[in-house]
Amino acid sequence: MWYCCDILGCVWHSPFIRLCLLGFWIAPVFLHPQCLDFKPPFKPQEDLQFCTMYGTFGCCDSVKDQELMTKFYNIMDNFDYYGYANCAGYVQDLLCQECSPYAAHLFDAEDPSTPTRTIPGLCPDYCSQFWSKCRSTITLLSDQPQHAETEQDQVRFCQNLQLEDPDYCYPHILRNEQLTQNLGRVVANPEGCLQLCLEEVANGLRNPLAMVHANDGTHRFFVAEQVGLVWTYLPDRSRLEKPFLNITETVLTSPWEGDERGFLGLTFHPNYKHNGKLYVYYSVEVGFDERIRISEFRVSSGDMNVVDHASERIILEVDEPASNHNGGMVMFANDGYLYIFTGDGGMAGDPFGKHGNAQNKSALLGKVLRIDVDDNDRGPLYRIPSDNPFVYERGARPEVYAYGVRNMWRCSVDRGDPLTKEGKGRIFCGDVGQNKFEEIDIIEKGRNYGWRAKEGFSCYDKKLCANRSLDDVLPIYAYPHKMGKSVTGGYVYRGCEYPNLNGMYIFGDFMSGRMMSLLENKNTGQWDYHEICMGIGLTCAFPGLINNYYQYIISFAEDEAGELYFMSTGVPSATSPTGVVYKLVDPSSLGRNLIVSLTCPLSPPLSLT
Repeated sequence: MWYCCDILGCVWHSPFIRLCLLGFWIAPVFLHPQCLDFKPPFKPQEDLQFCTMYGTFGCCDSVKDQELMTKFYNIMDNFDYYGYANCAGYVQDLLCQECSPYAAHLFDAEDPSTPTRTIPGLCPDYCSQFWSKCRSTITLLSDQPQHAETEQDQVRFCQNLQLEDPDYCYPHILRNEQLTQNLGRVVANPEGCLQLCLEEVANGLRNPLAMVHANDGTHRFFVAEQVGLVWTYLPDRSRLEKPFLNITETVLTSPWEGDERGFLGLTFHPNYKHNGKLYVYYSVEVGFDERIRISEFRVSSGDMNVVDHASERIILEVDEPASNHNGGMVMFANDGYLYIFTGDGGMAGDPFGKHGNAQNKSALLGKVLRIDVDDNDRGPLYRIPSDNPFVYERGARPEVYAYGVRNMWRCSVDRGDPLTKEGKGRIFCGDVGQNKFEEIDIIEKGRNYGWRAKEGFSCYDKKLCANRSLDDVLPIYAYPHKMGKSVTGGYVYRGCEYPNLNGMYIFGDFMSGRMMSLLENKNTGQWDYHEICMGIGLTCAFPGLINNYYQYIISFAEDEAGELYFMSTGVPSATSPTGVVYKLVDPSSLGRNLIVSLTCPLSPPLSLT
């Protein structure tokens, strides 16, 4: 339910706050919805009778709604008319936060080192009001000892209810502008950031999360949507009417914001021009189980712009114990092997087994896997490369190439310096953090990337972190959640059009919309951070250039020539057609257009029809 405004004012109904003025309304800015069971929020099949504010999008079905209503009346039966009048609204608000799309954050369920809260995290001003008016309800709402002990002390009580991440406190969660102001525009002092411009390449896409090329000389690019569609774009950026691939009936996802499942990855075989093979990574439901699936397809023998859907062969499936942290990257590196990047299995803090999936080399979750899919038309669907690091380790899965990763979202292979080839073959990944840090890693054979012992450079599981045998490799860069809450890995720029960007690793953050870069300092070996902002003033005042973008940065890409792109959306839902593909442009190089056209080699596109 939402209320609109007339000329005189507005009615706000938390937590879904809609600001309406003269007939217009602005949707609330969403952070990262997630339920207490780590599934995405949803629309209940039956109308809610008690927590009606979450009747269109939340974490409660009608059964849970009735349970909360019963608890509400059991609490309020202890009060007279005046107590009921003063406190019923507070009690209902607090109980119904279990139905909030942000319940996992409000109740701190993402920190497994502490018990899940029985009272949601409250913003200081709201907590003070609640305590002063209705502190007599505290012990009825919660049986946790710390609340009873601080019932008569406002400062200590509200300190207990503070969240480590203040962006998620109730009721300001949807009004917080700390992360959302000026998204997609200037995000740093222009004197301290690299100013770039953009070209809009494609739009109207539904959560475009991968853009790849086939490296076949055609200069086509293929854009995958989370629902399970892949579209073909020709060199003139026109889109073919018929999808290249359509597995929407098989892919497991939903329209609800926060659903991390779906079609997650796409890559073409290095020898695609001759064997027509491509590989996809997607979520699937088998019976009552959720799995990630890696499949091989072949292009149609009669149409180079359509996949032969009957050619699917399932290469690998891995059970997913929860709906989040599904990984999703699949790619070929310079050695010709297929790399698969899995998440840790979901929930929070990798709670599976003694040390979690990521540290368990007998599990395929929380890993970088490497397999050989060449010459697989007869015999096994894949083979284990003989130099995989744990082939001869007892109990370890031979597919494992590296371990200790949480949920790597978007990885890339460095093409190397155009002249010296320095850096060629390095694998860069963004690994999404738990509740404090996001990190960028360079993946190396046999290495341990620390999770769940470490998050970024800091200890997460202190006991495991103190283990001297951990021998983990630290990230090349990590940033705190005040800068962003979900890293999106990018690419090292190796294109020809913008030489000033050469060697710069460009990446972003899905939640904050921040665009960032790292540049290796050859003297120190460290990676120096540089903010990227959109050009201001006349910087982007060239035909076809823009200086703003939708804030939810989903993925990065490069074309056959090594030029960089990224994909973002205005509404992070698998069914919202607000996704756009942008090309990154360095305006300082635009005066080189004639030189660029003569010196940047591009093979002539083949006939595509």
